[in-house]
Amino acid sequence: MGCQTPGENLRSDVYRADQVNSAQQASVVTILAVLPAKIEADNTQQKQAAQLAGGFLGAVAGGVAGSNLAGHGNKTAGATLGALGGGGAGAFAGSLVSDKVLVEGVSITYDQKGNTLNSAQVGKLCEFMPGKAVVISTGPGVTRIQPNATCPVKSST
Repeated sequence: MGCQTPGENLRSDVYRADQVNSAQQASVVTILAVLPAKIEADNTQQKQAAQLAGGFLGAVAGGVAGSNLAGHGNKTAGATLGALGGGGAGAFAGSLVSDKVLVEGVSITYDQKGNTLNSAQVGKLCEFMPGKAVVISTGPGVTRIQPNATCPVKSST
């Protein structure tokens, strides 16, 4: 299971495999305004990862405690404690992680053939600026305004 940042798959410059090497409707628009926005994204992968990690750590801790009990002649109690500890820790760790998370986004107001429209997208404010941009439509009512600016690179000094 990879460590993908939640919402990255929703960016306008990310394509699914079935969208690669296929023609998509595109047009040039004029961005009028770019405002910061928050986008609610799915966080299920991170929640499941927390449950797995919590379960593993709980099982290890339960196993240590269980082996101590088993050393005193109570193997059933040791096994039960290990299983309950792992499951309980996994459930607890998973409950600490939300299945939804807010990610950085933008609200882009643009002119397309005399119509003023708006599109909320996952992305950074510095990736968009007023002026010409390309909007790609991958389906009815789906707008993907491509970034028309570059964020400054942070200096390592």
